[in-house]
Amino acid sequence: MDRVTDLHAAAAAVGLRRDWTDAAGRAQQVEDSVLAALLACLDTTPPEVPFLSITCGEPIHVPGGLTGTAGLTLEDGTARTLALGSDAIDVVGYHQLSVGRRRYTIAVAPARCPQPPERGWGVAVQIPSLRDGRASAYGDYGTLADAADAFGRAGATALAISPTHALFPADPSRFSPYAPSSRLYHNVMLADPSLIGAPFPAEASPDLIDWPSAGAARLAHLRQVYVANKVRVEAEVDAYEAENGPDLTAHARFDALHARLGGAGWPDWPAEYQDPNGPAVEKFAADHADDVSFFIFLQWLAGQGLASAQGSARSHMAIGLIADLAVGTDRAGSHGWSRREDLLTGVSIGAPPDPLGPDGQNWGISALDPYALQRSGFSPFINTVRTAVRHAGGLRIDHAIGLDRLWIVPDGATAADGAYLDMPGETLKNIVAIEAHRANAIVIAEDLGTVPPGLRADLSRRGMFGMRVLPFERDSDGQFIPPEQWDTDAIAMTGTHDTPTFVGWWQGRDLDWRARISGKPAPDAMQGRAEERASLWQALGGDGAPPAEPPLDNVLEAVAAAPSPLMILPLEDLLGLDEQPNLPGTVDEHPNWRRRMPGETGVLLDQAHTEHRLGLLARTKTV
Repeated sequence: MDRVTDLHAAAAAVGLRRDWTDAAGRAQQVEDSVLAALLACLDTTPPEVPFLSITCGEPIHVPGGLTGTAGLTLEDGTARTLALGSDAIDVVGYHQLSVGRRRYTIAVAPARCPQPPERGWGVAVQIPSLRDGRASAYGDYGTLADAADAFGRAGATALAISPTHALFPADPSRFSPYAPSSRLYHNVMLADPSLIGAPFPAEASPDLIDWPSAGAARLAHLRQVYVANKVRVEAEVDAYEAENGPDLTAHARFDALHARLGGAGWPDWPAEYQDPNGPAVEKFAADHADDVSFFIFLQWLAGQGLASAQGSARSHMAIGLIADLAVGTDRAGSHGWSRREDLLTGVSIGAPPDPLGPDGQNWGISALDPYALQRSGFSPFINTVRTAVRHAGGLRIDHAIGLDRLWIVPDGATAADGAYLDMPGETLKNIVAIEAHRANAIVIAEDLGTVPPGLRADLSRRGMFGMRVLPFERDSDGQFIPPEQWDTDAIAMTGTHDTPTFVGWWQGRDLDWRARISGKPAPDAMQGRAEERASLWQALGGDGAPPAEPPLDNVLEAVAAAPSPLMILPLEDLLGLDEQPNLPGTVDEHPNWRRRMPGETGVLLDQAHTEHRLGLLARTKTV
């Protein structure tokens, strides 16, 4: 074979796809130079102990087609003997299989994930945007608990939140919940000191969050709370540290080092601090033990806050909190420093060119390496999912397509110069099902964008819900599909944090923002929106021309009547607001993740127009 043929064979062998199909159905091919660059980034060393996964009731097959008997040791230590290829395992969990001298870990998933116990509706919120009775620079886990109580009393079944993954407390200017430092721990900047009886700081409460100043001030106050209370809560924090082990200690060391050394993360630090196990880091940890203990305390306090919020939610709701799992992490963060072998290196992840992003998307984050996952027994992914559902009754998986394949881009290349890398989707989805089963949590898989053939059928088979979002539910001609015709195995939604609010969409607020940012009016876009409004009005069963005022009640009633067991609407749509939380493709041009709600949740829900909409949801969704 020649060199080019060898390259193509090597790419195929490791799951790099040379050929792919774009959103318009056109065949595309990756350049050889891109394949070569990506191949150089992958370490395909096989695992010492292979990892298998099956569904309960399936017979066990091992690589190589081996037959005969095998020894099985369940998680609880129970030993069994079974026949390969015919006997099945009926116990969900992670077990050990012995075939002669060969050893395997085997993950056994339930046939289906937990399902909503009843038809109902929920609200999606951004935690920092919420207000309660306190003057605060932004909402926290205590504010979330108050909101959960208010929504539960109003009849909600669930409360969906954006990711609470650990960010960078020493750099509060990095506040996007989808670019975390680590998904194994939580955002301590949302910790509520009043949970342990400590005073809440007196803060300004503007309509837009000033993250750099507000975050620094909150962190300083939390340090005062730690100093005043560390002896009183020491036993609980020590038990939490012992339970979470060295990974938690490493994460706290990262945060303490970042507070001292600054920079964008560990690649900017002096070389001696880039090794998490090196002598310089050990000396720093000894010399600054109280700094490390402070960040361990904050993780404990954050966990207590989320547990309290879920307790508040479940006192009224059948599901409670629905956590959100971001697709990746910042390579310069805690996970990339302490466990960099877990992550893809030399590449970032994103999306290929499509109608919403003609140049492709480079999200500037990394993801778990599929080959490293197999070498580690998938523990990083197991722990990530387990962390997400620990204090939740549901899990939304951002960019669930990434469970099967990821668009990876070599460092320094454009987003269009990438390729799809196959992921061990069967195993990853089985792990999600196991952890959801153990937490009794529903699973929502974000299946938007360019969806590979068969993905939605696979999700449905597993009892994982897709998402049907009003702006995207259209036929091949671009006309809106009536919500009554949407799928039964997907969550019905009026919008997401990345789409315009319904009122904003109807009024063209998103188009105004785009025109302001580009400096160019877009009359064609405004005309196109007028045609879209007419199409949506027709799909809602409206007669004649669409009204000038946004028909919000019609939309809520129609989406609530969709055949899905659960409807989720952004709080902004329940309140009839016109501004969205995040405008994709922008960083500073739009106040992403900075908007506050116009009042405390309980007061907003008591307003006449909101009470009317709550009544619509209750009458329609519970029928």
